[in-house]
Amino acid sequence: MELDTTDRHILDLLQRDARISNAHLAEAVHLSASACHRRVQRLEEAGIIRDLVALLDARKLGLATMVHVEIKLQAQAEAVMTAFERAVQRIPDVLECHLMAGTADYILKVVAEDTDDFARIHREHLARLPGVAQMQSSLVLRTVFKTTALPL
Repeated sequence: MELDTTDRHILDLLQRDARISNAHLAEAVHLSASACHRRVQRLEEAGIIRDLVALLDARKLGLATMVHVEIKLQAQAEAVMTAFERAVQRIPDVLECHLMAGTADYILKVVAEDTDDFARIHREHLARLPGVAQMQSSLVLRTVFKTTALPL
């Protein structure tokens, strides 16, 4: 799907505030409300707008500890990778899992209450993942910058 500058402006505004009303969105991009609504629907149908979600404050929910875990598998065979990927998706504390090029096969982003809670997650879940040869965890001390907005 070809995106024009108006589509990109709509996407930029929505990714910064998905609660913006269609009337305010239309005004901001200089369209009628109906034309703006049709564009948003088209972007949703094309899968460019995937989900509208609420971003929660992990600290205020008692999940102040973030850990990045590098995983090396015993082998990069399809069956080993598939088993690992299926298992890691079932761990509720894992927010992200990325297949990597480089020294690690996967990098996980894990959230926990504190280091004791991460130790529990490691013991009960991460250490039991299939096909893992080596794991290295890095504790996030402070988040300097974080955004969900893609550059448009």
